[in-house]
Amino acid sequence: MQPESPASGAQGHWRALEALYASAPINRLFASQLEIVDEGRSRIAFTVDERHFHAAGAAHGTIYFKMLDDAAFYAANTLISDRFLLTTSFNLHFTRPMKTGRVIAEGRWVSGRRRVLVAEAHLVDEEGEEIGRGTGTFMRSHIPLSSLPGYRI
Repeated sequence: MQPESPASGAQGHWRALEALYASAPINRLFASQLEIVDEGRSRIAFTVDERHFHAAGAAHGTIYFKMLDDAAFYAANTLISDRFLLTTSFNLHFTRPMKTGRVIAEGRWVSGRRRVLVAEAHLVDEEGEEIGRGTGTFMRSHIPLSSLPGYRI
């Protein structure tokens, strides 16, 4: 049997991160799907409907934060295969109101690989317009990814 190549090892880690996302109880509240597209890059497709609206008829900021944080987090965690990362800070900018429809959150790792990682994300609506963006810092936790039931390689 040949040893596993680094590319297939990374692919296994990325698929396990996708399974971890899908297994999180919070994601039962949102019609969303994570795709790891490359090292340091993630994409979350989700659908916004009236259940996510505040009283003025647009998506509440919680969905902006959740999807931006998740996209940036998973982009950063593609580089770390042994530990779960924790969000230590996140800056969010609302650029347009989010209405109903399909939205894509794209995450991209920016810097850092040791203790602290920085990643950014942006939200794009069905018309291709940016509706929000954010930057987060993430640090390694003491939680091994392999100890989490949703992380399956």
